[in-house]
Amino acid sequence: MFKEALRDVVDGTEGGVAGLLMDSSGIALESYAKDSAAFDINTIGVEFSVVIGAIKRAAEMLEAGPTHEIVINTDKFITLIRTLGDTYFIAVALTPDGNYGKARYLMRTVAPKLMTEL
Repeated sequence: MFKEALRDVVDGTEGGVAGLLMDSSGIALESYAKDSAAFDINTIGVEFSVVIGAIKRAAEMLEAGPTHEIVINTDKFITLIRTLGDTYFIAVALTPDGNYGKARYLMRTVAPKLMTEL
């Protein structure tokens, strides 16, 4: 179920390259990458899991409420991260010209389905 959900988000998004479902400690539950992916989505997830933790703590300290979404935009790709409760997150990597609005929509719609399985 997890791989299919990731595939649907990545393949359903123009510019989608890879997707990942990971827990907050950096352990990947599932991943999906197109053959054209020039990077390892699991490594990206492990590195960003530390950043996600820091962002969540900062939001709590500011009493801003829970973090739902994080976007990291670099020269080579855009990474969208959507938290799934306190423990898990889904991440999708896109090319710089990818349709991240569509990726955000697909991630938001698949999140409840993933949460019921987790």
